Amino acid sequence: MKKLAVVAIGGNAVNRPGEKPTAENMFSAVEEAMGYLVDMLDEYDIVITHGNGPQVGNILIQQEMAKDIIPPFPIDVNDAQTQGSLGYMIVQSLRNQLSKRNLRREVAALITQIIVDKNDEAFKKPSKPVGPFYSEEEAKKLMAEKGWIMKEDAGRGWRRVVPSPKPLDIVEKEVIKLLLKNDVIVVAAGGGGIPVINEDGRLKGVEAVIDKDRASALLAIEIDADELIILTGVEKVALNYGKPNQVYLDRLTVEEANRYLKEGHFPSGSMGPKIEAAIDFVTTTGKTCLITDMKKLKEALSGRTGTRIVP
Repeated sequence: MKKLAVVAIGGNAVNRPGEKPTAENMFSAVEEAMGYLVDMLDEYDIVITHGNGPQVGNILIQQEMAKDIIPPFPIDVNDAQTQGSLGYMIVQSLRNQLSKRNLRREVAALITQIIVDKNDEAFKKPSKPVGPFYSEEEAKKLMAEKGWIMKEDAGRGWRRVVPSPKPLDIVEKEVIKLLLKNDVIVVAAGGGGIPVINEDGRLKGVEAVIDKDRASALLAIEIDADELIILTGVEKVALNYGKPNQVYLDRLTVEEANRYLKEGHFPSGSMGPKIEAAIDFVTTTGKTCLITDMKKLKEALSGRTGTRIVP
């Protein structure tokens, strides 16, 4: 019997570093990524999740440039747009890879809403930068006109920051389970899902961004996955990353992962959310999370590389 895995693909799977974010380049990157995932299908059924940060940022820049002609959409709607566009690219590319190998499988992308708590502390302390850079004068004007929170970003200009609340529940989880029962490869929770709150039984989108690795962990828990696989730009997790005393890790217990996280080895802007997601999944399920580079996935699944977070 095949194992069920949630596979979270990182930004490099959609936009290779240094490449222009054209549709042609994105299709090329996604098709390459799907080739690595097809290699899993003899042993695994999979649900694919993906990031969307750069793509939402590009939409916000486009909307800013056209704001005098077409009113900009809120972030939750932009999240839905990127789930649709990236879902289309992933589904088409995966079908092409399956066809190349004479494999027949159904594939579907699902627009996914994820419930957050309107009282989450993140709403009091927005921290996630989104969209274009502005001058200080423009930023102050936007703060006054729109009530946005803007922060100076490492000397590059001012950017809007939005909340990044904890994902609590997946609205479409039963649909995902139904598709899996019918042998469908599912693309879901793209970009961390569309953040929504539940007000007296009524769903309502909010201006926020959910971390895609935390959403992937929640999805893996909800569908009772056997494994969470987080694909990123490095082959293994490391302590003292990028320093002369860097040490790669083959295996991490939850206790060790928590300790290293507190010691600052895994920054919030890079490996931190992946380790937090791994801890959530492993602690809740008692199962294993694998973190590795997509190009090393085959070797990692056979135990020859990658970092495993275990109970």
